[in-house]
Amino acid sequence: MPKKLLLLPPLSASSAFRAPRARPAASPAMNAARTGYRVFSANSTAACTELAKRITERLGAELGKSVVYQETNGETRVEIKESVRGQDIFIIQTIPRDVNTAVMELLIMAYALKTACARNIIGVIPYFPYSKQSKMRKRGSIVCKLLASMLAKAGLTHIITMDLHQKEIQGFFSFPVDNLRASPFLLQYIQEEIPNYRNAVIVAKSPDAAKRAQSYAERLRLGLAVIHGEAQCTELDMDDGRHSPPMVKNATVHPGLELPLMMAKEKPPITVVGDVGGRIAIIVDDIIDDVESFVAAAEILKERGAYKIYVMATHGILSADAPRLIEESSVDEVVVTNTVPHEVQKLQCPKIKTVDISLILSEAIRRIHNGESMAYLFRNITVDD
Repeated sequence: MPKKLLLLPPLSASSAFRAPRARPAASPAMNAARTGYRVFSANSTAACTELAKRITERLGAELGKSVVYQETNGETRVEIKESVRGQDIFIIQTIPRDVNTAVMELLIMAYALKTACARNIIGVIPYFPYSKQSKMRKRGSIVCKLLASMLAKAGLTHIITMDLHQKEIQGFFSFPVDNLRASPFLLQYIQEEIPNYRNAVIVAKSPDAAKRAQSYAERLRLGLAVIHGEAQCTELDMDDGRHSPPMVKNATVHPGLELPLMMAKEKPPITVVGDVGGRIAIIVDDIIDDVESFVAAAEILKERGAYKIYVMATHGILSADAPRLIEESSVDEVVVTNTVPHEVQKLQCPKIKTVDISLILSEAIRRIHNGESMAYLFRNITVDD
């Protein structure tokens, strides 16, 4: 049986060779929106936005449009005033005196950006709050770990910070953490702003800070001194939340359990290991908050013959009466970076000087957005910095 052929009607000339329609080219603005980045400040106060403005000026960008404010009932409200869809968003949050409000501002802004379909949300937190609460104390909690979990839940995908109090804090996070260092800027300040710095000695105010002081001393080719004794290391005793031996009354002991006798700790009298006579003493640390220990260290160094005393730290929190105590002490100058706003404290105490670290933060933002290596920012940086 012969097969039937299916005949189609002839195509018209206009439809025989019809070219596919060309899609309209995407505008440069559309491409920029898809692959661009924005920088926001999670706090609207002038003191906290200063660092954000410095960073955006170095990047040649504008600060993102947002409103952060406290309602009359104390709740925090955040409003994003522009589209962030598909972009890399960097939230800069400096921590003022009201730490808990700053944390909530950061969490709410991150969640707002997440729901607005931002591609990546990177927190730029120069001073990470609750970093001192990174170890268990008695029946307390590791609050730093809790905060890391909250930031991840809010939508953050990356964090840029500086000089964490304990480097092991990076292990609390489920996403990348870049822990930058301020030591290159502080070392540059020593070399350029301290006259006759070759006659200086780097001082650790406690054995805990000896590694950091040694790193500074080796790179500056200077001597090292360590203060050790009863007035120091109070935080170390509380790290594990235990006394030695524990102060327990009427303790019940199992009849078959015989433990070795535990000897109570007895700290030696305060001493200075190293020669500071006729030298410039430079005390280095990561945080200067309550300044009593720094003031006490300065008095000891003065008694041992140091004729000028500097205190250098990354984070100048300077709580409570810190400006007044510094002004009345033997400390000649306190040098801190602008990771924490401290303009009010500088007005109260002219001894406080500031080193700007916006350069390294802006470069970190640029490299992360462009997918470049961060190794350049860690050149000549040691683990002990």
